[in-house]
Amino acid sequence: MLSVILFIVIAMKKTLRKFEHKLTHLRQGTTQYGPAPHKPVLLLAVMRGLEEGWISENRIALTPELAGAFKSIWQQVVSTAHSPLIAQPFFHLRNEKFWHHIPNPGFETWVKITRSCQTISVLHRAISHAQLDPELFALMASPVEREVLRQTILKHYFPGAELSDGMNYLTEVEGQILTGSSADYQAEIRTLQKTLDSDSYEEEVFVRSGIFKKQIPMIYDNTCCISGLKIETSISASLIDACHIVPFSQSHDDTVTNGLALCPTLHRAFDRGLIAIEPENYRVLVSTRMTEPVTSTYSIQQFNGQEIKLPRNRNHRPSPQNLAEHLERFADNF
Repeated sequence: MLSVILFIVIAMKKTLRKFEHKLTHLRQGTTQYGPAPHKPVLLLAVMRGLEEGWISENRIALTPELAGAFKSIWQQVVSTAHSPLIAQPFFHLRNEKFWHHIPNPGFETWVKITRSCQTISVLHRAISHAQLDPELFALMASPVEREVLRQTILKHYFPGAELSDGMNYLTEVEGQILTGSSADYQAEIRTLQKTLDSDSYEEEVFVRSGIFKKQIPMIYDNTCCISGLKIETSISASLIDACHIVPFSQSHDDTVTNGLALCPTLHRAFDRGLIAIEPENYRVLVSTRMTEPVTSTYSIQQFNGQEIKLPRNRNHRPSPQNLAEHLERFADNF
């Protein structure tokens, strides 16, 4: 038994040394600012995901959480003028041979022949997720070995830099969404539109949208504010949507007062103007242009006149101004 344990320990140390070598010999693009730091930052972000639990299996999707962690780590360790774009390393890490793309159906050939990809939207259409070599994933999933690999990357690519859990990009954006004013947030988005290139702006909106989608259900206790539906799961899946009262494309507003927590059916009904909420008393209005079986258990009409469930924090309640704008937009339906 002891010999078996010793063999496993020796094998793991050998595997660890192998990947320490691989991770310190990444192929980095050469730019006017020096070697591109994107790949090591992405690997650090993956390790953070494993540490915090939002990556739990060898299935690394390009999520807002991953992009947000990438930007937060970038802020702390990168001092050059490179652009913090995650789409490029997510694509080009495949050249390291331990990072493998799993294509979406119909994109198998695209993944094989495409040599470069700059945008998150294109990656989402083509690639379901990435996988690490099983040996590397096992090392990153182990707290001790993960810390060894993290320090190896930091010392090699970012000497003198340290990672902290303090104030960073993600906490800053979360603060803007949870406690900031709509006017300040909209001004920030307008500034980003003017100062960022299109790819950087796309990634910025992607991360902010992800935070909005996470925070809105949380402040409503993961409960649909109209139907009361609440289903909690042991996996990273939510049956409650974050709904913009005034669409982001029009409002540029991800603050919580422009959000509602709704089940998917009522989310679609709200977006299409089949239901609205009175701004004076938070009561549901159901469109007169909709017909449905009166006896149906799932009738939307049953919610007509009902007051919605509101967040405990009064500062998180939906803005009457936004509710009025939504109601005015679909006034002919009521």
